[in-house]
This record gives sequence, C-alpha cells and structure tokens, in this order.
Amino acid sequence: MTQENAINLYNLLPRTDRRTSPRANCNIPRNLAKVNGKISLQFLTLVMANIQFLKEDKLAFASDGANLRLKAIENGIDIYKFWGKMTNCGGYGQCGTCIVEITEGMEHTNDRTEVEQRKLKNKPASYRLACQTIVHGNISVNTKPQ
Repeated sequence: MTQENAINLYNLLPRTDRRTSPRANCNIPRNLAKVNGKISLQFLTLVMANIQFLKEDKLAFASDGANLRLKAIENGIDIYKFWGKMTNCGGYGQCGTCIVEITEGMEHTNDRTEVEQRKLKNKPASYRLACQTIVHGNISVNTKPQ
C-alpha cells in the first residue's frame, strides 16, 4: 500500500471513526511515514473529559486542555448571575463574574492563576473562575455558587 493509498483510505473513514469519541480515548493518525517500503502510521491519542454541570443536570464533553467557560457557553450553560451578564469581561479574568465551584475532580484542572488568587482570595479553594480553568479530566461543576 502506498502512502497516497493509505491517506485516501483514512479519508474514507466516517467522521466518527476519525475523531475522538466522547466516551473513550481515540487514536487519530498523526503521521504517515514510509519505512523500508512499508507504510508506518503514528497515532496521536486524544483524551476526552466529561464535565458534569450539576444545577443544569447536563453533561458536556471536552478535549484535554479545554477552557471551562467556553465549554459551558458552547453547551448552553449560563454561568453568569444577573449582574455578570451585563458586565462580564469576555473571558479575560478581569471581572470575576464567572465564578463556579468544582465539586469533584479538582485534580483534573490547572492550578489557580494569579488572577484567581486575587479575585478569589476570600473564597473556598474549590471556587474557580471558569474563564481561567483548564480541564484535563472528568469534573463536576456547580454554577453560580452562593
């Protein structure tokens, strides 16, 4: 099989077979290389994360390194209280209106940023700014905590 044939074969696969499944890890061909006359495929493994929004009883899927605020917006989750809807900074960490509580899976997020340290200094450690939170695994989120 030539490299061109291998690429054509890959392009014929249904999209669901070429992309990451929301329920499991999936290997996606990353590089085709010809070694000793044979086609060698290198695979890139993408990890998917489940984000459970508790108040909304909704499950969202995200790839490793996804921004929590963007995933919430993409899935129709309202993370802002009334005042925050009008005054939010658009995800730059300046306003502090996208506060969420990570109830499970805090170890699957990045550490608090300096912006979060300042904005959330009097809040529990489980409180995060959604715009500054990067998801690396399964988490449960409580939006608009008290």
